[in-house]
Amino acid sequence: MYLLKFDWNPVPAIDIVGNFKLHFYSLMWVIAFILGWYIMKRIFTKEKISLDYLDPLFIYTVLATMIGARLGHVLFYQSELISEDFFSIFLPFRFKGGIEFTGFQGLASHGAAIGIIIGMYLYRRKYKYKSLLWILDRVVISVASGAVFIRIGNFINSEIIGKVTDSNLGVRFVQDAYNRYQITEITGIQDVQEAYNAVTSDPQFANLLEAIPYRHPAQLYESFCYIFVFLILWFVYSKTQKSDQTGFLFGLFLILLWTVRFFVEFVKEPQGDEYINWFGLNTGQWLSIPFILIGLYFMFVYKPKTPIK
Repeated sequence: MYLLKFDWNPVPAIDIVGNFKLHFYSLMWVIAFILGWYIMKRIFTKEKISLDYLDPLFIYTVLATMIGARLGHVLFYQSELISEDFFSIFLPFRFKGGIEFTGFQGLASHGAAIGIIIGMYLYRRKYKYKSLLWILDRVVISVASGAVFIRIGNFINSEIIGKVTDSNLGVRFVQDAYNRYQITEITGIQDVQEAYNAVTSDPQFANLLEAIPYRHPAQLYESFCYIFVFLILWFVYSKTQKSDQTGFLFGLFLILLWTVRFFVEFVKEPQGDEYINWFGLNTGQWLSIPFILIGLYFMFVYKPKTPIK
């Protein structure tokens, strides 16, 4: 029985005007943020919070997520960029060995999480209608929904791939196996997408396809699990009294999301040029453990200070 086993060779973008392309990965980010805005609007309306606070919250969240994700990737997985190609950290170009447009590549979810927490702290300093933990308890619901689409975007981009497998869940990531320069050189076809298509359809390039191993679609594993993270958070928020316990939803989010990440890492290829492997655990797993511990603290230990009357 073949559940997933197939060759993955998508068209990553749609031509719009001239050289401008709409990348599906970028579209997934847009969907994630729009859905997050809609969820927060429902929450604000339900709790009778002025919608005047919603758009600033959205802006803080978007900036905090993107900046945190980028800096997190550099610090945790590609720190050599600081000394070798500093401006590529902040700009969608590679400057080492010549200027090349790359788009914004390299975003780390651990960095995004830290960025969101810092962003919500800064937001709370300006808008004081509720406590920081009240905001975090609700923002994490939107974040969980967005994580579903971000991992789908990673799958479309053939990035953050899984380890080699002989299971019936394996996927051959054609565009990961051969980069755009290799595929045009090997096939002699100058159009990159046509070259990739030839690998999967032209019998003369069958050997190139056969050389690609099947891998776990780790991105889809995560995305599927995050659906349940979102549903659990939404259920607890809307159907139980735990939503009134300050910090509970924030803690539950940290435990659920980073536990998923911890276990998926076992079937995922290491990310970045620099990674650790202590006691059989990689960088992503070690970075997930503190978040899980913080989550346990907020769920079971933290007691909000009683306001002095």
